[in-house]
Amino acid sequence: MTNQPPPPPYDPPGAPMGGTAGAKPDNYLVWAILSTLFCCLPLGIASIVFAAQVDGKYNSGDYAGAQAASEKAKKFATWGAIAGLVVIVLYVVLIVVAAGSS
Repeated sequence: MTNQPPPPPYDPPGAPMGGTAGAKPDNYLVWAILSTLFCCLPLGIASIVFAAQVDGKYNSGDYAGAQAASEKAKKFATWGAIAGLVVIVLYVVLIVVAAGSS
């Protein structure tokens, strides 16, 4: 019998290269699209751009970059939704004030 070192860790097929990385971060693409369509176009587009980067960065082994892109996508989608709601509330208040003054 010869003393052989143990084999290197095995990455299952389809797993990202480079060993253990943890769970893939959420890309928030659905929220980004909804924020773009219904709330605030500029912030929604920025959210879509960062959401599209998450999978590519994760699959190439850039786990920190994927996490950062995920956080930015979530942040832009959230701020887009908040901006859209603020505009809607201001619009309703303006209509109510205009209807009350006439």
